[in-house]
Amino acid sequence: MALQSCLGLAITGAERITIKLFMESKMMDSIFLVRAQELVAAGRELHAQGWVPATSGNFSARVDEERIAITVSGRHKGRLTVDDIMLIDYEGQSLDGKKPSAETALHTQIYQRFPQANVVLHPHSPSATALSRVVSGRLVLENYELLKALSGIKTHAAKVGIPIFQNDQDIPRLADEVAAYMHEYPDLKGYLIAGHGFYTWGETADDALRHVEALEFLFDQELRSLRISAP
Repeated sequence: MALQSCLGLAITGAERITIKLFMESKMMDSIFLVRAQELVAAGRELHAQGWVPATSGNFSARVDEERIAITVSGRHKGRLTVDDIMLIDYEGQSLDGKKPSAETALHTQIYQRFPQANVVLHPHSPSATALSRVVSGRLVLENYELLKALSGIKTHAAKVGIPIFQNDQDIPRLADEVAAYMHEYPDLKGYLIAGHGFYTWGETADDALRHVEALEFLFDQELRSLRISAP
């Protein structure tokens, strides 16, 4: 009634529905813009640390229950703009005609598995990449104070398992392997891909960035320990 009085017009039921859908669409677009800006900022921060060299890595963020924002394939993560962030559905299909990362399935499965995950980051950081080439199977991180930087960890005495998967250009096959591990270990905090960096996630962009920084430090410490203990 207020809108009708303000405009001096009689608004039909169909017109009210159109206005409602328009407003919902604009609100959804604003949420996408916020998520895209968060991913752009994450790219600059991670690139400044040297953790996403060249066009490596990919990032994503949950927009709503139907859409995910994700980096367009082949973009330099330190030079991202909002136009380099696209929309996909939970099956990994493009919603705007742009081409998503080849590793999209590794993102969508995280959102489907972990309701609390709203941002997924995949850097190719030096320590993670190097460690994944000299350790295989499953890395166990324990007795590090910095473990408490990972969501849900309250004590340095915790043991955090980080699986290391062999790199595979067949992403659906790799995703199936990761999914089987997630089913067995539902408290997973992240995982390595041999020679290919790692994946981690968080409830917010800040959480996910904190996890990246903490895990890269811990991977570096594991590498240093290996060097010290080497004969």
